[in-house]
Amino acid sequence: MELLFSSIELIARWDVMAALLIGSIGGVIVGGLPGVGAAVAIAIVLPVTFSLEPIVGLTALLGIYGSSMFGGAIPAILVNTPGTPVNALTTYDGYPMTLRGEGRRALSLAYSASFYGAMFSIVALMFLAPVLASIAPMFGSREIFLAALLGITLVIITHRGQVLAAAMLAFIGIFLQTIGIEPSAYTQRFTFGLGWLQSGINLIVVVLGLFAVSQALVLFMDKDKAIKLPNVGRPKFLDQIRDFWVYRRVASVGSAFGVICGMIPGVGEFMSQFMSYAYAQRTSKTPELFGKGNPEGIVASEAANNSVPAAAMIPLLALGIPGEELTAMMLAVFYVHNVVPGPQLFANQMDFVLALYLCLLLLNIIVVVFLFFSTSTLMKAMTIPNRFLGMMILTFSLIGVYSLRNSLTDVAIASGFGVFGFMLKRLDYPTSPIILGIVLGKLMEDKLRTAMARVTTPWEFIDRPIAFILFVMIVIAVVFQTWTVVRARNAGKKEISDA
Repeated sequence: MELLFSSIELIARWDVMAALLIGSIGGVIVGGLPGVGAAVAIAIVLPVTFSLEPIVGLTALLGIYGSSMFGGAIPAILVNTPGTPVNALTTYDGYPMTLRGEGRRALSLAYSASFYGAMFSIVALMFLAPVLASIAPMFGSREIFLAALLGITLVIITHRGQVLAAAMLAFIGIFLQTIGIEPSAYTQRFTFGLGWLQSGINLIVVVLGLFAVSQALVLFMDKDKAIKLPNVGRPKFLDQIRDFWVYRRVASVGSAFGVICGMIPGVGEFMSQFMSYAYAQRTSKTPELFGKGNPEGIVASEAANNSVPAAAMIPLLALGIPGEELTAMMLAVFYVHNVVPGPQLFANQMDFVLALYLCLLLLNIIVVVFLFFSTSTLMKAMTIPNRFLGMMILTFSLIGVYSLRNSLTDVAIASGFGVFGFMLKRLDYPTSPIILGIVLGKLMEDKLRTAMARVTTPWEFIDRPIAFILFVMIVIAVVFQTWTVVRARNAGKKEISDA
């Protein structure tokens, strides 16, 4: 009880509440703008948070992260255009419901399922917090290195059909973090005699370039779409709850998938919602209606993807390992303020961890109340021209880059990464492996350096239970991926020979 009161005291301040309110409402608005998304918004806001206290800055970022998917469901359902990539599955059944005049019901189900999934995840993980606090100290340098290696391995292999490209981009990220002054011997690495490379490549500069600047370029190139907004009234609260209660089993299972997938680095929303959607379709009494406007499809998708953010904070806080680009950006806030996520954070600052989960609880309440009264207004935001959005994103992102160190060199680097990110998006390649490569690459280098001072043989590196389990998981992941590729190649050869 004392821990709970200490956590409440941390967030019961006007600046924390203001950051939570702005982040939550801003995240909904950004999520409702097709082509923007949470990654772009967090990248733009990130430089501002460096001047704030850790709890204030992280609360603002959590607000955007946790609420963007609520807003992303609005265009997905009403105009068949997902506001964020993870709302793509919602279009399968949401838009057909709109076409037959059930847009308001579809939105109500999406809001209810999103809220249920988020609350399910937060409550489950708050109960798990004492267990996590007891396990976290068992992770030493070897275990954290292997966990980070497992994380980057899963990030690569989850990009099905693009595994080679994802691996190459991840290694580019790992290489980028090695540039500059080497921290132990203070020797220069890959600076090529250029003074501006001695301080290394700043993570935030890369983030703003790859996500914000590149997205601005994409919006400049895309034509403005003529969007015809359907007429949907304000959702009726009691009808909304009654309608959702019918699908509580689907929502609970989807939320459980979200919690499990969220805790595994590199898996996240996409895997959880596809598993949830497949389960809902397999157990439904009307599976033939999926993709044609089945309410169960909306509930399964939205409950699963909104239960991920709270779960994704577990590897970030307990081990300092981000699961995807959004949590990698949040990790930068920790580093700037010399707050080191990892076992010691759970052991010594459990009130700080619990305070972040309380913020997640509050933000979901704020978002639902806001959506209940402002859905019609948010719909109008979808008609903002693409080029205007692109100009706003480009302006704010370059201002943010310059404000980091008052450096035009950083602006030039961000612009270069923006062009590179634009090329990747046009080629339909992922950008997140680069960010995760930078973050996890540095973590792996530091932990490997520390661990190697205490081991003399390869076996000693994995002779502890958790280290051995993580090593086995890495081997299984690599073997499974290799087997999948070989099987697919053999199947292709067989089809050619049969033809």
